Amino acid sequence: MGQKVNPTGFRLGTTYTWKSRWHASDNNYSEQVLEDYRLRDYLKKQLANAGLVRVDIERSHTAVKVIIHVSRPGVVIGKGGTNLEVIKKGIEQVLNVSKVKKDKAKIDLRVEEVKDADLSAKLVAERIEQQLIKRFPPRRAVNQAIEKVIQAGAKGVKIQLSGRIGGAEIGRTEKYAQGKVPTQTLRADIDYHQIPARTRSGYVGIKVWIYKGDIV
Repeated sequence: MGQKVNPTGFRLGTTYTWKSRWHASDNNYSEQVLEDYRLRDYLKKQLANAGLVRVDIERSHTAVKVIIHVSRPGVVIGKGGTNLEVIKKGIEQVLNVSKVKKDKAKIDLRVEEVKDADLSAKLVAERIEQQLIKRFPPRRAVNQAIEKVIQAGAKGVKIQLSGRIGGAEIGRTEKYAQGKVPTQTLRADIDYHQIPARTRSGYVGIKVWIYKGDIV
C-alpha cells in the first residue's frame, strides 16, 4: 500500500495539515478551489528561480493570507521589496478581488525561508528533472542527489525513475534508496514529490521520498 498511497495525503489530519485552510459554503466552494489552483500556478511561474517549495493559503471573511516557502527569499523580495509588491499585485489580479468581489479582501503576503533545500523533495526532484533534460547520466544524477540528501541530515531517501530512462527504446523503472523510508508509519515525517521530466526521448517520471525522522 505504501507504493500506491500518496505519503502526504495519507498523513493529512494526523501528522500534516492542509495547504489550503479555509471554510466555504456550497455556493462558492468550487470558485475558491479554482482560485487557489490559479494562484499556485501563477506563483510557480513567477518564482521559478526562487526555489519555491510550498504555498499555504488561509482565508477569512476580509483577508487572504498567502505564505510562500522558498529556498531563496531574496529573489522573492527583490531590491527594497519591489518584487514583493509586483507579486502582491499579481495575486490581487489572480483572485479578482477588485473586479468581481464587492468587498475588497486584504492580501497578507508572507515569505518564509526553507533553510535546507536538500531536504525538500520538490527541489531535489526538480534538480534531477533539469539534469535529465540536459542529458546528464540518470544514475549519476540520482546518486549525487541521494548523497546530498543524506549529508543534509535525512534518515532515508528513495528515488524512482520510470519511462525511457537515458533514451532507451523500452521504458523501465529504476529504484534507488539509502537509509530507511517507513511509508506505513503515520508519525514519520516523509516529504514526497513527483514530477515528469520532458526529455527528447519522452517522459521520465520522477518520484522522491525523503524521511526526516519521526514527529512527536
